[in-house]
Order: sequence, then structure tokens, then C-alpha cells
Amino acid sequence: MKKNLLVACGCLFMTTAIAQNAYDAERVLGSELNGTARYIGMGGAMGALGGDMSVMSTNPAGLGIYRSNDLAVTVGVNNTATESTFNGTSMKEDRTRFSLDQIGFVYSNKIGNNTSLRFVNFGFNYHKSKNFNRLFSAGGALDGLSQSNYLADEMNAWGMTTPTDFDDMLETNNPYTKYWNQYPVLGIMGVMTGLVDYPDDAVIGWPGDSNNYFSRETGGIRQYDFSVAFNIEDRFYIGATLGVHDLDYNRYSSYKEYLNDDEGAPNGGYTLNNVYELDGSGINLKLGAIFRPFEESPFRFGLAVHTPTWYDLSEAYNATLESDISYFGESYTQTLSEKMNPDYLIYDYRMATPWKFNVSMGTTLSNVVAIGAEYEYQDYSAAKLEDMDGYELGGQADVDEFLKGVHTLKVGMEARLAPQFSLRAGYNYSTAAFQDYAYNALSLYSTSTEFNNTQSKNTVTFGLGYRSSVLYADLAYKYDMYKSEFCAFDSNYNFATGDYDLLPAASVDNSRHQLVFTLGARF
Repeated sequence: MKKNLLVACGCLFMTTAIAQNAYDAERVLGSELNGTARYIGMGGAMGALGGDMSVMSTNPAGLGIYRSNDLAVTVGVNNTATESTFNGTSMKEDRTRFSLDQIGFVYSNKIGNNTSLRFVNFGFNYHKSKNFNRLFSAGGALDGLSQSNYLADEMNAWGMTTPTDFDDMLETNNPYTKYWNQYPVLGIMGVMTGLVDYPDDAVIGWPGDSNNYFSRETGGIRQYDFSVAFNIEDRFYIGATLGVHDLDYNRYSSYKEYLNDDEGAPNGGYTLNNVYELDGSGINLKLGAIFRPFEESPFRFGLAVHTPTWYDLSEAYNATLESDISYFGESYTQTLSEKMNPDYLIYDYRMATPWKFNVSMGTTLSNVVAIGAEYEYQDYSAAKLEDMDGYELGGQADVDEFLKGVHTLKVGMEARLAPQFSLRAGYNYSTAAFQDYAYNALSLYSTSTEFNNTQSKNTVTFGLGYRSSVLYADLAYKYDMYKSEFCAFDSNYNFATGDYDLLPAASVDNSRHQLVFTLGARF
């Protein structure tokens, strides 16, 4: 099984923090369909059509289509829902939040009608490129599998082959400091709360009866785009965008497990609470071009390339493990911030996202219908994790193996029903970011064992637009849907077979309904 190989490789990086992994990287990668209501209503397929300030974040050459100034603000309401099914038990969560999704302006500067350079346009646009707000729960019967056994297996994998260190942990006033860089801190917490035992000649946990996992996530990635674009003879458009990203992510999770003893009788249980915060900022550059190859045709072809986003990130975490196991007849509590130097619970590092490539096409039919199509590719496995001195983090191995290239297709259409009213529709499809066998390997400093492997994503959009001589108002609805597989932990070692019994994954249906409204003026 790949698990033991990765753990062994991880030992080579014990002098650096390796809590960061493929799941931390994937959270920062990619972007969601968001921006003006017109852009959303057309599924974001406007890279070649241009003429909307949201294209600054995909193909900045689209800013060159403008022939007048533009000012717009967009507000929205999001409802995010999850439904999980684990061993026949279903759980649902949903959350509704209001947000400021976009605000920006375009300054269109006409150079002349008879010069090759017709317009030089400048723009600024803020939008929320990713929304982390979500509630999630999953749980059900464990059929003997347990996170406590997973912790025991990890302690064994990291070298606890004799009871000497186990007994010493129980007798040492602060084993976290003594055994730092030797055993996973979550495993040490398990020892100190009775979840992990060493009765004979092996590290073991307890049989699991049932579990319940809950998490609350908040935050997002806010993107600030500063753009310039050039219109050359109304047939060739080029543009550049400097993007500044501001990221904050917060997660509270609680994992409860009810245990049995060796004879199958109830044996109490435990609760693991985790708090995780990630903050940072990044910068990138986007370059784009649009060509109108046939002078008498409105058909356009667009190309864009996005450099990596170079992030400086800072994470902080804390964990509390509370147990009440009947076998011991008393309860135990371990909180990391009370046992360890607080500096150990904060870590600064750098991340570089992969390059992104974009190809688009668009045209208009009789000035009544606009059609756009767009394709993007980004190889998520090419993301890079480094410490502040430029050395590769141990979690890079997970990024290389567990993430893969993501293909995104966007199509959209706008039809003018009357001189002032338009109807829009769009569709997006994105392939899965994770390999089928991806899992969250417990590192030395991580205190979370859960993982959620997202699958391909589908997005359907609809929109309406009103436009007068100056003012315009747009309304759009977006529906995101995708499935994922969630596991509270990976596996348990089976002494009878000598292999690992994998925890069955919970099947999760994820959805998001978003309604946005844009009010703007062109002058």
C-alpha cells in the first residue's frame, strides 16, 4: 500500500513543518465563477467577446473592446448545501450568506479613428474569486474501525516498536516537547488520553462503534485586478492584468467517536476539536490577446496565459482532545496550546500556483445573439510548497502524487429580446482535481485526519439584463453541483490479514445556489 511508503519518505523532512499537503494546496488553487451578473449569466464564456470588466481576470484583452467608461457594483446571496451518506446514515447542512461580489470601473481613452492604435483602456475590478463558507457533517456506524486505531498505526509507522517510549510519554511532564520531531503530535495526544495503548507487543486503539464529524468553514479569496488593454485597428486587442489576491480561511471541526471494548460492550468515547486559520496574500500577472481574423466578420479568437500566483501564507492551528473511556473510569483532556510553545502552532510558508492557459472563441449574430466558448487548463500537481527560505516542504510529495491537471470548459449565450432587454444562459464543466486514491497522510504536526476528494463539477447559469442609454441592471442565477467522497480517517491495520482495512467513504452531494445583482452605468 502507498501509505507506508509516503510515511517513510516523510521522515526525511522531519526538520521542517510538513502539515501542508495536497488538500491545503487544492483549497487555494482554481477559482469559482463570480463577477458581474452579466458575466455569470453567460457562464463566464466571455474571454473572446470582452466588453465586461470581469474578463480582466480571465483574458485582459477583453478590456480593449470598451469604447466608453463603465462603473459597476455587484451584490449577491449564496446558499451552500451538503448532504452526506455514510453506512446508511444521511446528514444535511446548509448555510446562506450575503456578500459584496464585485465592484469595478473602466476608463476608456480614445486615441483616434485613423491611427492604428484606436483605444487605450484602463480598468480596476474587485471580485471574490473563491468562497469558502460551508457547513458539513457526516457520520454513522464504524463496524469496528476507529480513528484511535489509525493513530496507533501511525505511531507504529513512525517507530514506536517497543513500549519504552510509550511508558516514558505517560511519565514525562511534557512529552510534546521531548518527542517533538519523533512522533505525530496527534498520536501523542492519543497516548495521553487513553486512545492509544500498548498492552502487549503492539500499539493499538479501540474498536469504533459510530462517529460524527462536523465542520464550519468561512472566508474566501478576494482578487483585485489592475488592467490595461489596447485596441489596434478594431481587429487586434492585447491586454495585461496585475492581480493581487487576499486570502483568509478559517475552519472549526469536531470529530466525535463512540467506542466499544474488546468484547463489544460500550466503552465511552472521545471528541477531537480542531481550529485552523490560514491567511496570506499573493500576486500574479495575466496576459491576453484577441484576434478578429476576418475584417467583415465579428468572429473573435482569444488567447491568455496566467503566471503562477506567488503566495506568502501563514497558518495557525490548535487542537483539543477530550476522552471519557469507561475502561479507565476517568476522563482526560489535552490541548496543544497548553502543552506546547505557541510558536510551534504558527507557521509561515510560500506557495506558487501552476500556470494557467486559456483559449476562447466568440461571435455575434446580426447584433442580436452573442455566443462564447472558453477552455482553460491548469496542472494542479505543478503547485509548489516552500518554506520562507525557499526549501521544498515535505508535503510537496502529496501535491505531486495526489493532484492532477484540471480542464475547464465554459459556454454561454446572450440573446437580445428587445432593444433594452437581454436573456442569458451558460454552462461550466471542470474535471476532478484529485487522483482516485488520494488520502490525507497524518504528518508529524497535523491534528486533522479527515479528507474530502472532490469530483468533477457542473455549473448552470441564467441571467436577465436591462440597459438604457446610461444605466444598466443585470440579474443572474448560478447553480453549482458536484459530488465528493469524505473520510474521517484513512484505514486501520488488520492483524489477522496483515493488511489495511480502508474506512468506507461517505458519499457527499455538494451544491451552491447563488443569486447576484449588478447595477452599473456606461458613459
